[in-house]
Amino acid sequence: MIAAREEILPILREKLGNAIQEVFEKSPKRIYLEVKSENIPEVSRVMFRELEARFQIATGIDTPGAIEILYHWAFDLYECLVTIRTKLDREKPEIESIAPFCPAAEWIEREMWELLGITFKNHPDMRHLLLKDDWPEGNYPLRRNSKKDQA
Repeated sequence: MIAAREEILPILREKLGNAIQEVFEKSPKRIYLEVKSENIPEVSRVMFRELEARFQIATGIDTPGAIEILYHWAFDLYECLVTIRTKLDREKPEIESIAPFCPAAEWIEREMWELLGITFKNHPDMRHLLLKDDWPEGNYPLRRNSKKDQA
C-alpha cells in the first residue's frame, strides 16, 4: 500500500490549487477538503477525469448554519477516500450538477433534491426518485424547517 496522505495530498494541492479552502486530515486513509460551491463542478471534473477517482456517493446534510454536500471520491490505488465538502445557502440551496460528466451522481442528486430541497442546476433528469410526483412543493423530509415540523 502506498502511504495515502503523503502521496495523494500533494497531487490534490497541485491539481486543485486555490479551489481548496481548507484541508482536514482525520485519518491516514481519509482526507476532507473544503471547497466553495461554485468550484464544485471543476473540482469534481478534475477528480473524475484527470485524477481518475471513483465517485462513491454524495451526502446531503442540513446543519444549523448551511446545507452541506459531501462528495466522496475513492482513490483505490492509494487506498484513500477524499471527501469534498461544500456549504450552500439554507434559504436557496443550489449548485451546479456534476451528473452531466459523472453519471453516477445522477440518482443521489435527485434524492438530495427531493429530501433536502437542493436545486442541481443543469441536471439531465430532475424528476422524483423516492417521493410521489404529487409530493407537496417546499416540503423536504430531511430539512430542519420542513413544513411537517411547522405543523
